[in-house]
Amino acid sequence: MDLELAEMPGDAARVPLVFLHEGLGSLSAWRDFPARVAQASGRRAIVYSRAGYGRSPQLSRPRPLTFMHDEARVALPALLDTLGIERVILVGHSDGASIALIQAAEPNTRVRALVLEAPHVLVEDVCVAAIARLRDGYDRSGLRERLARHHADPDATFAGWAGVWLDPEFRRWDLRPLLPRVRAPLLAIQGADDQYGTVLQLDELARAVAGPCERLLLPACGHAPHRDRPDETLAAMVRFLATQP
Repeated sequence: MDLELAEMPGDAARVPLVFLHEGLGSLSAWRDFPARVAQASGRRAIVYSRAGYGRSPQLSRPRPLTFMHDEARVALPALLDTLGIERVILVGHSDGASIALIQAAEPNTRVRALVLEAPHVLVEDVCVAAIARLRDGYDRSGLRERLARHHADPDATFAGWAGVWLDPEFRRWDLRPLLPRVRAPLLAIQGADDQYGTVLQLDELARAVAGPCERLLLPACGHAPHRDRPDETLAAMVRFLATQP
């Protein structure tokens, strides 16, 4: 599949970064943040839009409830194979952070470290309520127009994402059973005012993973630390990456 993708050059001797966007994100929605991380860390970085997002090919069927597991276990390894990446540091935001965790828990994972913004490890009521508000106000809030800047089909992108998160069956989605298999060092960053999740997400993550876990809770910050508190987020990531291969 010919995905929308961009690459920033870096030190070939160091493990490269692959950025995994949020549930309504894309390559362009990251803005210049991946380039800033790549430049400050000296690492090669790859940013891409998953299928159904950005200018990547659209999906021919509804997004399944297993979409994050499918991305982590099938689509992401296929992309890494295509790019010839044998070791990787995943930088994930929201759904992308959850995809990163799922891949890091795989038996033969290539993940050497994780940088996670606003990771989801379970479904909280506040998240479902926030997405329901977005759905109910979609036609009058200006969200469609904002998504159209980054997605070829904003309506399909929004419906596919919200449809999963608001499906009653998805309330049982829970990554905690696989977290003890995550051994790679990780940095987890969350905003104290995140409308899609509480600090419970970081608590459960830190409690369960097998590897070292650094956490950073940023005040006056919502669901996207790299947009709400970019300087602090960049500094934390660069410090963490300096300790990794």
